[in-house]
This record gives sequence, structure tokens and C-alpha cells, in this order.
Amino acid sequence: MNTPLACDPVPRFGDRRRSRVGLLGGSFNPAHAGHRHVAEVARRRLRLDQVWLLVSPGNPLKPQRGMAKLALRVASARSVADGRRVVASAIEARLGTRFTIDTLRLLRRRFPRVDFVWIAGADIFEQLPRWRGWREIARHVPLAVLPRPGYNYRALAGCAAAVMRHARRPARASAILVRCMPPAWVFLTAPQHAASASEIRATLPGATRVRLPGATRAPRPGATHTPHTNAIRAPLPTATHTPSQGAEP
Repeated sequence: MNTPLACDPVPRFGDRRRSRVGLLGGSFNPAHAGHRHVAEVARRRLRLDQVWLLVSPGNPLKPQRGMAKLALRVASARSVADGRRVVASAIEARLGTRFTIDTLRLLRRRFPRVDFVWIAGADIFEQLPRWRGWREIARHVPLAVLPRPGYNYRALAGCAAAVMRHARRPARASAILVRCMPPAWVFLTAPQHAASASEIRATLPGATRVRLPGATRAPRPGATHTPHTNAIRAPLPTATHTPSQGAEP
């Protein structure tokens, strides 16, 4: 049966081919041009063979209300992928994992010759200490953090950045990040893209508009402000946060 879940491009039982793969996880509810922008920037800057859009079967940190069915979200992610260098996968559902740390353990075991790097927006990096086993995640794979409007300063001044301050690499080292021994991370200087899944959902018929903390307001029709074209080159501020323990998606 040719369904979005049946023709997954990532082999469930892995393989032994050598490659460099970026992992971009999320709900993709729905997928949008911002996801493709992040995937393409990361693929070029990190010199990756592929980026896998890992469509989560269910994010423990997000409410299930308003969450589309997995098959619809996979189809949405595939609509912004090219099927060759950027591919969308529901491998977490097929592996039976809900937490990133469990997914990484299985992927590293089943793809022993793949060099993985985790790709995250600044909004995700800020909330990383809420993830289950987040320190172990940082020991499993290098992290590439990309700017997101409204989140960059808080991410760079947050707990994860403070704990991993010693492991930060300069942006100019991004091309070799995937080969760095974890923990290692970079904050990429790159154009920002203002697209937001929550903003898109808010435009759907019958939707109640809820403004999220740190979210940027969508530009008005005819406005000339284009936040996604501004490059971020923020230095790492001095952080005073105490590492917290919590649950992670």
C-alpha cells in the first residue's frame, strides 16, 4: 500500500554505507519553507550528504490538541523535501521511539558508518535542558544551531550554552563539525526565516490565534520588513543559569 508511512526513504534496519547526515526533528505540523531553509543551509554549511526530516510521532513537550495525524505531517514534510538530499522520514514511529535520546541510540547502532549531526533552531536549543537525557544527546552527536527570530539571545545565554561553553566551535569550523568528537556545537551565522508552523495554523479556518512567548509577528501585507534576510552574528553572552533537569521530547 503506497501510503506516506509505507514508502519511507530511511531503511528501518539501517545499512553500512559511509555518509554524513543531518537530523532535523520536529512535529512538522505543518512543514513549511522555514524547515526547507534550515535543512538547506545546514546541508551546505556542514557539507552533508543528506538531511533527514524526522517527523515525530508525538512530542511530549507539545499538546496533542491541534496535532495532525502522523501520515498528514509526513506528507507535509515530504512536500518541502526534495526526496534526494533532503528526505522526510517517520522512522521514529517505525522504531517505536518518542524521545530523541532513544532515537539516536538506535540510529547510531543501525547506521554504524554514518556521521550524524543534530540540527536545531535557536528555539529548540533554548529548551534543550527540558529534554530527557539532553546531556547524553550532546555526548552522542555534534549540534548545529541555527538562528530563529526572537530566540537567539536567550539560546546563547541559556543553560545548554552555559553547560557546553567549552564545546562551542566557531562558525567557520562548521564544515568539519560532523567529524568532531562530541560534545561539540556551533551557532551558525545564517539568514533567518520567519515562517512558523504556529502562525500558519493560526490562519486556518476556525483557528484561535495564540501568541507564543518569543514568537515574531508575521509581517503585514505590503510591509517592507523582512526579518529572514538579516544575518545573526551574536557573541556568546555571559550566562548565569543553573542547569535544570527535566523531560525532553
